[in-house]
Amino acid sequence: MQKASSSIFRFARSLLIAGIVAILFWSVILMIFEEKFVFFPAGYSDSYYRSAAFGLNPEDHWFTAEDGIKLHAWFVRAENPLGVLLNFHGNAGNLANRSEKIRRLKNAGLSVFIFDYRGYGRSEGSPTEDGAYMDGRAAYDYLVGLPGVDSVIIHGTSLGGAVAVDVAASRAARAMVLESTFSSARDVAAYAYPFLPVRFMMRTGLDSEAKIPSIHIPLLFIHGSDDSIIPLRLGRKLFEAASEPKEFHTIEGADHNDVFLVGGDRYTGLIRDFALRTRTAK
Repeated sequence: MQKASSSIFRFARSLLIAGIVAILFWSVILMIFEEKFVFFPAGYSDSYYRSAAFGLNPEDHWFTAEDGIKLHAWFVRAENPLGVLLNFHGNAGNLANRSEKIRRLKNAGLSVFIFDYRGYGRSEGSPTEDGAYMDGRAAYDYLVGLPGVDSVIIHGTSLGGAVAVDVAASRAARAMVLESTFSSARDVAAYAYPFLPVRFMMRTGLDSEAKIPSIHIPLLFIHGSDDSIIPLRLGRKLFEAASEPKEFHTIEGADHNDVFLVGGDRYTGLIRDFALRTRTAK
């Protein structure tokens, strides 16, 4: 009996040690390669860009961030637009991957200015959190300086929502659309890695929850009900922290990357109506 108890104790102790070693190992991996887990840029492909641009007729624009990094953007103009969307895309791919969404927004009567963060697409440099904020501010400043652009609706998706919030906290946008975004990077990491002490390890903040109360422009939140990457509750958490006026809409059945596809006309209609109401309110 004593021998059996001793064997069980040794086995349990071995399991505990193995668990601690595994947690320490993956914690170190996350710390070393943190930015690789946050940013997934895709490089430039001439053939893919030309294919993605078909029918959009985008204007190529180049501008420079405050630290000298040169950035690339597309400006897709709608005829007699209800507004100009400054789009901050998510953490993967590049602007060409968003061509179908841009097409639908253009057809809904909205012009779209979309740019690539440093290290993405044709933009120079390597991605970082502070770099993304600098890129966002530079994009806003460049866009509002273009002829015929008298106001901007900021539109941030996923990680781009955190960049959008940072920019809106220091720039006078007309309104903001936040799609499939989150309260903070630490909240997302805690959801993705519930058994790791990520809240205490992460250098990346992307803390929209701390910044958004200071923003006092109309806010439109859109989130998929079945988002498997950023759960709906983290979108709602950011919404609860935001100041009025604000509204939250759930796209039933949508995951993280297909909100505009599953939402269809309802998705574009929400943004179109929001643009119309905020234009009227000016």
